Amino acid sequence: MRIGELAALVGVSTRTVRHYHHLGLLPEPERRANGYREYRLRDAVVLARVRRLTELGLSLDEIRDVLADEQGRELREVLVELDADLARQQEAIQARRARLAALLAETELRPDSAVSPEMAEVLRELPRGSRFAELDQGLLALVDTAADPRARAEFAEMLRPLAEPEAARRGAEIYARLDEIADAPPHDPRITALAEELADYLPKELAALMVEQGTDTEWMDELSAAQREVFRRLLGILRERTC
Repeated sequence: MRIGELAALVGVSTRTVRHYHHLGLLPEPERRANGYREYRLRDAVVLARVRRLTELGLSLDEIRDVLADEQGRELREVLVELDADLARQQEAIQARRARLAALLAETELRPDSAVSPEMAEVLRELPRGSRFAELDQGLLALVDTAADPRARAEFAEMLRPLAEPEAARRGAEIYARLDEIADAPPHDPRITALAEELADYLPKELAALMVEQGTDTEWMDELSAAQREVFRRLLGILRERTC
């Protein structure tokens, strides 16, 4: 058989046959006097075996091990690993589809809606409508995206008290006051009172995390001079309370 006849018999392209030769999956056959490859039935059997294994999802490297017989792993071992990998993929796909279903059920979708379900539940209840609120909640979404699943759940639980109706109302007032001082100088007299109110407003776990991180963080660069001063004084108050 010529290469085109072999490819047609097995149902692959001639390019695929040449690629398998290059990778060593398909042995080079004898050549005729004119230089053309001469394929036999055993070549078609090997090529069909490679095709079946690729359709099962094995990589070409895994197929090379299988075809190497005693030099590689047994086919059963490879297939067991493949089945476990497919099961993990199926579980991940089901989780993503469940998350998509929850998103599609929401009446209003926002750019930050695609965070973890725990964080989405918190963000849904936090006040909006101010510049500082949008910055703050964008940062919360960023932290949620960068964290591992366990840390995401813990961080969202830490924020959950702020989503309670009374806390959300108070938070909206604080956001508005932070907006008001955006263009103020860092010695504005409103800063101290605002820092004290923030210290009373934050849940203990979140306050402890802020003390641990300090002010040397990139998110502070997004604030105005007066807003940065609020958070510097806030951290001072929180440190005093933890002593």
